[in-house]
Amino acid sequence: MIYLQLFWSFFQVGLFSIGGGYAAMPIIQNQVVTQHGWLSMTEFADVITISQMTPGPISINSATFVGIRIAGIWGAVIATVGCVLPSCIIVLTLAFIYYKYRNLTLAQGILGGLRPAVVAMIASAGLAILVLAFWEGKPVSVNPQDLDWISIVLFSICLFVLRKWKSDPIIVMSGAGFVGLCAYYFLGR
Repeated sequence: MIYLQLFWSFFQVGLFSIGGGYAAMPIIQNQVVTQHGWLSMTEFADVITISQMTPGPISINSATFVGIRIAGIWGAVIATVGCVLPSCIIVLTLAFIYYKYRNLTLAQGILGGLRPAVVAMIASAGLAILVLAFWEGKPVSVNPQDLDWISIVLFSICLFVLRKWKSDPIIVMSGAGFVGLCAYYFLGR
């Protein structure tokens, strides 16, 4: 039964992840944290972080990680297939339709309407992870003592470096990991 649940959960993730990996984060969170309770919110944030550092799309990496955690190797295979299958079917179908009808105004209107929804999904996932990082999963408050200042400073520096110098994200992530290790080790929490 768990294999069927894994397949169906990640089939839905694959089916409704319009806009790529970041847009899939709230859907994955809903499936693995809210609906099934397979991961805590902290574990989910860790999965997203690890998925960013490993090759491949976030949704597929998440499916593999959750599948192996819940049901071993076969769980990983089934969750990953469930996540990939809708995309294969949809891409093949849409490629056929797009090449046949790409010049229609209706098709351009649909694509234009999907863009704001994708941006909203990405922003929603980003805010959820931002709250987790800055307030460590506690209720959001304006009290400065409740904030994780190390995370805020690291976030600000990384955002500045990425936007100002268009640095390689892998180097920024590696540097942030090293600085975070040192800061949390020496400054503690």
